[in-house]
Amino acid sequence: MSFLKRLFGLGGGEASPKGEADAPTVEIAGHVVRATPYKDAGQWQLCGVVSKTIDGVAKEHRFVRADRFVDRDTAIEMSFVKGRLLVEQLGDRLYD
Repeated sequence: MSFLKRLFGLGGGEASPKGEADAPTVEIAGHVVRATPYKDAGQWQLCGVVSKTIDGVAKEHRFVRADRFVDRDTAIEMSFVKGRLLVEQLGDRLYD
């Protein structure tokens, strides 16, 4: 049964220990990148959220990448790197 849970994403991962609300953030060109890695199969999955307020409306783009890391700090650092790439490559089009 656990194989099927992992295959279909049913309750497989643990949340970040501090929770998504307390996730570390960095501002990049007016966008806020929040690192939200989660533990899955003994490693930390790269995950994050890029957000920005445009014309008074809060916009948000969530991303998850296949990259996994042994420690949470590396996963956080790489979430910022991936978030920066998204902002540099797409800018405000990220929220379309």
